Amino acid sequence: MTAPDRLALVDRLAGTAHRMRRASQQALSPLGLTPAQERVLRFVARRDGEARMGEIADRMGIVPRSATGLVGALEEAGLVHRSIDPANRRSILVALTDAGREVQQRMGQARSDAAAAILAPLSDAELDQLSRLLDKIAPPRSC
Repeated sequence: MTAPDRLALVDRLAGTAHRMRRASQQALSPLGLTPAQERVLRFVARRDGEARMGEIADRMGIVPRSATGLVGALEEAGLVHRSIDPANRRSILVALTDAGREVQQRMGQARSDAAAAILAPLSDAELDQLSRLLDKIAPPRSC
């Protein structure tokens, strides 16, 4: 494959990722959430509904102060609550509220619907092949 063909392939991958993000953002808009807030909710949900603030910052690739702002907005919306970690009193635990669980489930369904629409043209065998190829260049992430 020539260098221009590789660049065109990367552009097509980026375009597909953009379509997924746009579909997710359209689903998030009525919920009043930003993509970053959605990622925090998804991360906390995948950690059995509870995560330390430092883990959130690490996973998001942001400084703890920025994580505090994100979590604060989610807390004001009633989607999470913060508490002191009983195992380490210097750590803050972030837990989903019932409303947060409900919103996270709705977001998950919206993401699933968007993925199904974009991937619909592919057979199961093609999806398996795509997954194996993506594993080589972009290992799976937890959120």
